Amino acid sequence: MDKRDRSRLFRDRLASAMQAAGITKSALARETGADRSTVSLALSAEDGRLPNAQFAAECASALTVSCDWLLGLTDRRERGADVLQAAIRMEEAARAPSDERIFRWHEEARGYKIRHVPATLPDMLKSEAVLRFEYGDFVGRTSDQAIADMRDRLAYLRAPDTDYEIAMPLDTLEGFAAGEGYWRGLAAHERRAQLKRFAELTDELYPSLRLYLFDRKKVFSAPVTIFGPLQASVYVGRFYLVFSERRQVLELTRHFDGLVREADFEAKQTPRFIEAMSVPD
Repeated sequence: MDKRDRSRLFRDRLASAMQAAGITKSALARETGADRSTVSLALSAEDGRLPNAQFAAECASALTVSCDWLLGLTDRRERGADVLQAAIRMEEAARAPSDERIFRWHEEARGYKIRHVPATLPDMLKSEAVLRFEYGDFVGRTSDQAIADMRDRLAYLRAPDTDYEIAMPLDTLEGFAAGEGYWRGLAAHERRAQLKRFAELTDELYPSLRLYLFDRKKVFSAPVTIFGPLQASVYVGRFYLVFSERRQVLELTRHFDGLVREADFEAKQTPRFIEAMSVPD
């Protein structure tokens, strides 16, 4: 940037920050330890001169803005620590399918494509029996209330403006069908009913809902949901790591798209694949 342009930008941004903070020239002079004439010169000089580093830093501190922003090095006016806090935060996560926070994020992203890697199976596609088996008394509400909430989530998927992609490891589905590990103890007839429900819903809701199965030996993903360009949340267990910086959301979107590319077949074929899965007694 030309020195005169940077000087002009500094003047404009300094005046804007002072107005936003409700700080006068005299008040800024007191806050920075500078003479009032120094502040006046910084706001009016048109000869391309820039303030010294000490004065610029003190102005940024007094106005709670970034010194880089005042000097035109970034378009983010927040200070570094504030930028980081805005870009990533921790949100408490309920171990329940009826997490109101997740539903709110879905509503805020209505009209955008949502990409989702579930922790186990997609909650909104689960049967009532599977919900009761998996969550039981941990839902934080009664099982009946949780099931009612999940019916609302399914209604969300059926809305005309829905664009929803789910990617999950193939072995997660195979482990469910076999009743292994996490799903040990769930009756075979309930597993068959759930797989039938998966096949029917992924067929009914396609192409608004697309379910992809990837090989976890080739690629790996933590549970993550990407709400269009707005934000992305990574599920850790007790809390979500929520990313709202555009570049972070874009990188997580690319990660998800990589999972889709690694899928063994297109989402249109997923219902037939699930129908063919066997469930041992």
